Amino acid sequence: MSSPTPPTAHQPTVLITGAAKRLGREIALHLAKTGWRVAVHYRDSVQEARKTATDCAKLAGASASFRANLANETAVRQLLPSVVAEFGQVDAVVNSASTFEHDTVASFSFAALERHIRSNAGAAILLSQALHTHLESRGAAGAVVNLLDQKLWNPNPDFLSYTLSKAALEAANTLLAMELAPRLRVVGVAPGLTLTSHMLSPEKFQALHKLAPLGHSSSAADVAATVAFALANPSITGTTLLVDGGQHLMRFERDFSLM
Repeated sequence: MSSPTPPTAHQPTVLITGAAKRLGREIALHLAKTGWRVAVHYRDSVQEARKTATDCAKLAGASASFRANLANETAVRQLLPSVVAEFGQVDAVVNSASTFEHDTVASFSFAALERHIRSNAGAAILLSQALHTHLESRGAAGAVVNLLDQKLWNPNPDFLSYTLSKAALEAANTLLAMELAPRLRVVGVAPGLTLTSHMLSPEKFQALHKLAPLGHSSSAADVAATVAFALANPSITGTTLLVDGGQHLMRFERDFSLM
């Protein structure tokens, strides 16, 4: 954790959930390069979070890491005040963290749905509420960006609880944008297949990545740049930007990881 510097009009602060690794880390580094002070949220990835915070601090002059289990309502409610205490202000939240566990109609359970809804939708709503309250106290304006998924526009029955939780978050985009304007803008960013995982070989990932009208899906840099655009553009709210090479225009019978 690095020591924060006093905020300036040219150095806003953003809280990014799930910023220790993968796409969250790429978004954090991109925003740090463009002048944002970054609050790095993580759950269990202590060392990775510290590295992301250190790397962001080298770029922006200040960064810090914050641990919280987003499935725990008390922990979520304490998260943004902790960031405010560290930095003095927060101007934006990027909800990148996501529970992603496989289930289908056959294996569905209330417990699985609740795990996904709590961390993927409930936490984002509470953080939006907290940011709005904080901005009101300062007489300032800000933005929330919620990471969604092109699956919502190209549905298949795999990862049922995950998909339902992202559908709830997409609906929350509209409702929060209506309720929290004009103080707070709420924007969705929906990537396509972006990063590989243990479920895909490098060769399979590359082949699937090309299955899009543009011949490629999204890169981490594409998604990070879109998040930065959504945060910077004062006229965008209550909508979702799809960054997937057009994959949402196609029909996939299975999730990418199971094709």
